Amino acid sequence: MRAVRLGPRSVTALVLTSATGVAAFTWPLLADRASGLAHSRDAPWLFAALLPLLLAVAVATVSETGLDAKAVAMLGVLAAAGAALRPLGAGTAGLEPMFFLMVLSGRVLGPGFGFVLGAVSMFAGALLTGGVGPWMPFQMLTMGWVSMGAGLLPGPATLRGGRERVLLAGYGAVSALLYGLIMNLQGWPYIAGLGSGISFVPGDPLPENLARYGAYVLATSLGWDVPRALLTVMLTLTLGGTVLRALRRATRRAAFDAAPVFAEPGPEPDPGERRGGAASAPPPGSGGSSAE
Repeated sequence: MRAVRLGPRSVTALVLTSATGVAAFTWPLLADRASGLAHSRDAPWLFAALLPLLLAVAVATVSETGLDAKAVAMLGVLAAAGAALRPLGAGTAGLEPMFFLMVLSGRVLGPGFGFVLGAVSMFAGALLTGGVGPWMPFQMLTMGWVSMGAGLLPGPATLRGGRERVLLAGYGAVSALLYGLIMNLQGWPYIAGLGSGISFVPGDPLPENLARYGAYVLATSLGWDVPRALLTVMLTLTLGGTVLRALRRATRRAAFDAAPVFAEPGPEPDPGERRGGAASAPPPGSGGSSAE
């Protein structure tokens, strides 16, 4: 049972938004030295302004194709929970418990709901932690990918128990590492003053810049990415079964797939019955006569 059924328009919006996001993350690596793009100072701000608009279009399109009042209510509850979890680990060795909830919610409620949930939760979390800046749209998009990917994992209707938790723990670990790897691309090309061995060099061959990027990740963010992955695995294996059952129970009760059925109106009651006419009949045992 899915909270959101993805139609052709919503799939197209998600694909276009994701493609633009990939371009926003990777364009410096592919820009030629002579193209002028490699030295542009406007492109990061252009993408920072463009991505929120595309995210809004994608969310609106998904909502138009299947996000009803029940799904909106569940989205609000889970997004609030995810936003509340984010400050618990913000800035503390990369420990971010919200990844655990985003992965499990995407698994149960599907890729469309998962993308919207990841983006909205990250936006709300940024407001709570004061993390609003040009990086926020990139965080929203990347978290949307994390939760959407969980909804695309195999066996959503058949795989249960320990095997499902192991699958989700493995996915959570990989996605937590990839989140840091992708988010580093957003800022690394524009950070000045780094050592020559880890700095981005505009226009250099792609393999050389990728080697510098790998060294940059090892030197700076891997100490945050690995604890995030380990915490996601631990929470999934210990609490995953309880949370999955709670989410599936809530999904069944919400009955997102149930079509509304309107009963046919019944016949109008007899006016005598409406006034309680049966009470005018003689009481039992009276024989119907007042004479003895």
